[in-house]
Amino acid sequence: MTPGGTSGAPGVVVVTGVGRYLGAHVAARLAADPRIERVIGVDAPDSGTEFTDLLDRVERIRVDSGSLGGLLADLDVDAVVHLALVTSPDPQHGGRSAMKDQNVIGSMQLLAACQRAPRLRKLVVRSSTAAYGVSFRDPAVFTEETEPREVPRGGFGRDILDLEGYVRGFRRRRSDVTATVLRFAPFIGSTADTTLTRYFSQPFVPTVFGRDPRLQFLHFDDALEVLHRSIVEDHPGTYNVAGPGVLSLSQAIRRAGRVAVPVLEPGLSGAAALARTMGFGRYGLDQVDLFVHGRVVDTSQLEQEYGFTPRSTVEAFEDFIRAHHGGVVVTRDQLAAAEKLVLDGIRQVRSAVRDRSS
Repeated sequence: MTPGGTSGAPGVVVVTGVGRYLGAHVAARLAADPRIERVIGVDAPDSGTEFTDLLDRVERIRVDSGSLGGLLADLDVDAVVHLALVTSPDPQHGGRSAMKDQNVIGSMQLLAACQRAPRLRKLVVRSSTAAYGVSFRDPAVFTEETEPREVPRGGFGRDILDLEGYVRGFRRRRSDVTATVLRFAPFIGSTADTTLTRYFSQPFVPTVFGRDPRLQFLHFDDALEVLHRSIVEDHPGTYNVAGPGVLSLSQAIRRAGRVAVPVLEPGLSGAAALARTMGFGRYGLDQVDLFVHGRVVDTSQLEQEYGFTPRSTVEAFEDFIRAHHGGVVVTRDQLAAAEKLVLDGIRQVRSAVRDRSS
């Protein structure tokens, strides 16, 4: 296949998770494509109305995942885009148990429904680079063929492994369907509202003492572009999707004009709990491990197959910074003074530890 794939715009497309930011924007973009006849957005019965205006050209259906079997067949669906994943547990909506039901059980039921849909010819599934997990024995760069050295500690990473396993089974049973799995790096950009953007939006950012992981980000608009191409073109396989290049965590924090607050590694989970309590965002072990070990993936397969290169990690992060108060929440002098206070505190802790041990 030549770069850019082949033209294969489906007539009827079902998009799951349209009650969330990513799903709503993907569905709206597909509805604006004249090559696609009909876009049907599917979400849970209790989903909100936040994106109603964005979805004015999308037929919206609220059903439980267990009811999708007959629906896909009745609608003569040509393509399914599965985006209804929860990336971190929400204590106010069932916590980890509800997250697993959505990600694992919901995905399994959806794929079972896809298997019974006679006209289906394309399946696009949102995955994540969290599938690689984190380990001290990890390679410097992950390719699509790299197996995780350890099972991810975080629930989202484990859910992703289960989801991809179900997709492999689906491919064996429905070899006539073009199945595309997209392992996205963490989203960032001027419009993205994610755990990661909330993390970098804090004036004081907790980090792990002695760790400076390498990170990759993906601009939200580039995620939309790759998803759109996956639907209107044929790109079977599994692809890493990330912005080329890397940023260390310390570089990202300084570029954002924030102050890093190092904590001892066992304490970061406690800091995450404090952040949840104060409303800064929901952090799970997936995010904590990312900020300890980092993760970098190879994107050459995506670039060759799609004929498209996302904007770099640095460019994506700069766009996020520009959209948040011009990228500066503290001046250079304030930043230096705050960092001096943090370093003085670390020296005091070290001194107290030495005094107790002597």
